[in-house]
Amino acid sequence: MSYKPNNRIYLCLAHMSEAGLEQQYVNEAFTTHWVAPLGPNVAGFEQDLEEFVGCRKHIAVLSSCTAALHLALRMLGVGNGDEVLCQSFSFCASTHPITYCGACPVFIDSEPDTWNIDPMLLETAINDRIRITGKKPKAIIVVDLYGMPAKWDELKAISEKYGIPIIEDAANAMGSCYGGKPCGSFGQLATFSFNGNKIITTSGGGALVCHDEATKQRAIFMATQARENAPYYQHETIGFNYRLSNVCAGIGRGQMTVLGEHVNHHKHVHELYKKLLGEVEGILVKDNPSDRYDSNFWLTTVTIAPSIQVKGQEGPFKTYSDCEPNGNVEALRVFLDKAGVEARPLWKPMHKQPVYKDAPAYVNGVSESLFKVGMCLPSGPYVSDEDVYYIVDCIKEAIA
Repeated sequence: MSYKPNNRIYLCLAHMSEAGLEQQYVNEAFTTHWVAPLGPNVAGFEQDLEEFVGCRKHIAVLSSCTAALHLALRMLGVGNGDEVLCQSFSFCASTHPITYCGACPVFIDSEPDTWNIDPMLLETAINDRIRITGKKPKAIIVVDLYGMPAKWDELKAISEKYGIPIIEDAANAMGSCYGGKPCGSFGQLATFSFNGNKIITTSGGGALVCHDEATKQRAIFMATQARENAPYYQHETIGFNYRLSNVCAGIGRGQMTVLGEHVNHHKHVHELYKKLLGEVEGILVKDNPSDRYDSNFWLTTVTIAPSIQVKGQEGPFKTYSDCEPNGNVEALRVFLDKAGVEARPLWKPMHKQPVYKDAPAYVNGVSESLFKVGMCLPSGPYVSDEDVYYIVDCIKEAIA
């Protein structure tokens, strides 16, 4: 192994445009004194996003994707005593906002093709919840996990059949498409994340995608403390401090100029992993299930056969519950960490998180089995071809 990276290789490190437009927009915010959570960068960033997503969408930029999901639930009237069906195989930000509303998450397991919410299990859960509670769940949260679009034809048909709106959590999926349509356009409402490790970043931030201008304006009203149009501070409902700052929006405007570049790079890195790891028996790179799916491959994910032995596998590993990655997955993560490579397990299913131990869950074993054998590999804009060769060489070296 001749190539050695100079720095640690991270999963997805934030990357600014070569033209430095991010800094130009931020400097403009300072020189014009627009540093408050309003200003020309906010409006400009929203316009850029609306043009990118298309489909006549109207977008409000917010302080985080979590805030966007919370607002989306509030916009749909989710409140105390309601149930919201939610993909279990995801980050906690997909589910915590349900509890912020005083509602109960009902977790739905994944199907193996996309690793996203299982349409058949979803319909089973809807009928079961109606039978048990006497009312329909208030909403469905579907995640485009790791950038992979969900089975949108089937999911939208279920949503229409039962009259239950979908919130699309496209936090990972900006630039992904399904059937030629962009992710972020499938739910009644949708959300994006601009966290520091996403396809584009505003350092921290998110967006709420709406079907019409009236909904967007209502969301902005709720995101700015629900202040009424009065010469003094008048509040007739509870609002939130969720608006994105003009400074951070400036970063976003610059990032929009390299979005296509970033998506192409992630896809290129994924193809290189697929080629190089195709030679390694027992390690499978997750790919698009068919030509209807066009993932941005925000992170390249792999599964590792339990039969693979990894150096250091017999070492002691701290465990937290009965649902843990297999020993070879953790041993490989530790081996890569020592080699200067950041890797991490797939998301632990939310229905196995202690905080949600009492929440209803409809499971088929898919997400739990994937959590045991899955791993995310570095895929960001700073990951070079040489880095990918190095990472794959490290994986080969780790396999005893």
